Amino acid sequence: MAKYTLIKTIGRAKRGRFETVHGTIETPVFMNVGTVGAIKGAVSTEDLETIHTQVELSNTYHLHVRPGDRLIHDLGGLHKFMSWNKPILTDSGGFQVFSLAGLRKIKEEGVTFRSHIDGHKIFMGPEESMQIQSNLASTIAMAFDECPPALEKMEYVRPSVERTTRWLKRCKAEMDRLNALPDTINKEQLLFGINQGAVFEKLRIEHAKEIAELDLPGYAIGGLAVGETHEQMYYILDETVPYLPQNKPTYLMGVGTPANILEGVDRGVDFFDCVYPSRNGRHGQVYTNHGKMNLKNAQYERDMRPIEEGCECPACKRYSRAYIRHLLKAEEMLGLRLCVTHNLYFYNKMMEEIREALDTDTWQQYKREKLEKVGK
Repeated sequence: MAKYTLIKTIGRAKRGRFETVHGTIETPVFMNVGTVGAIKGAVSTEDLETIHTQVELSNTYHLHVRPGDRLIHDLGGLHKFMSWNKPILTDSGGFQVFSLAGLRKIKEEGVTFRSHIDGHKIFMGPEESMQIQSNLASTIAMAFDECPPALEKMEYVRPSVERTTRWLKRCKAEMDRLNALPDTINKEQLLFGINQGAVFEKLRIEHAKEIAELDLPGYAIGGLAVGETHEQMYYILDETVPYLPQNKPTYLMGVGTPANILEGVDRGVDFFDCVYPSRNGRHGQVYTNHGKMNLKNAQYERDMRPIEEGCECPACKRYSRAYIRHLLKAEEMLGLRLCVTHNLYFYNKMMEEIREALDTDTWQQYKREKLEKVGK
């Protein structure tokens, strides 16, 4: 079974170690988002290993639609399918309840979607989500929840949160059943529950207390970075995280910028994921310790320096800003790949620096200096 060790704390910031059936995760950690079993931008599994990725994250709904979770099960599970032997977290499909608002209908049993690919009807409830994730055989499965818009009214949010709690209990029962079946690939699959409540701190706290009683292997805070300000996000974390178990991993879903991550770590978050580094990279925007750069800009046309001096990523070790800019302008896929690889390396490296700062009691100084750099 999984084991989370809280190595040390500085204020609310946590330095942890999470041992799983697919390897040990040092936290705080940034999970690299590969929605359909691959990072967008032609980033290979070998690339992920080279840039020090600890956890890959894939999407339950998207893999269910294509190529199909039964197919992935029959081929040995997602680890074997994508040739990745480290931890994988699969989100539950719950976020699609939010993002596909025009294509879905929510009931107590679950949610009916229209596939974004061909429009066919899909029903997903807690049991279906757990079955799909069990077929994928990920290391960590997320509970099926509803993610209401952050600024939704209380009369909508409260019943939504209550339903999410009922769904969580159904997820737990179904995962226990699935993990006991003989043909289940990963019988050690872990379930993380999700805290919801929009920007209503009392509702968030009530929900955190309630789901903490289920004694799950980990807990996530969902429903942030979906319309609220950064200040509102930080306030909700300040109020909510203390009511989630400190001796379990805490995961802030879908967040965010380097500054968001630094502030999240300071408030007790262990796990992060976000599409920013890959999405921005595909548009030629790269992260550095001197702020964000747009390599499509004309100023880099003759610039033979790497994206960032001293960076050890595959792009910076070999290629110039001028060459990468040329690739982007010529719409050569290599340009996107180099930018995405650099950005993911930048995020993974930042997490290594965060862990080192926590280990060496230099966290506050590191946070202050890093915020100054990435904010430029």
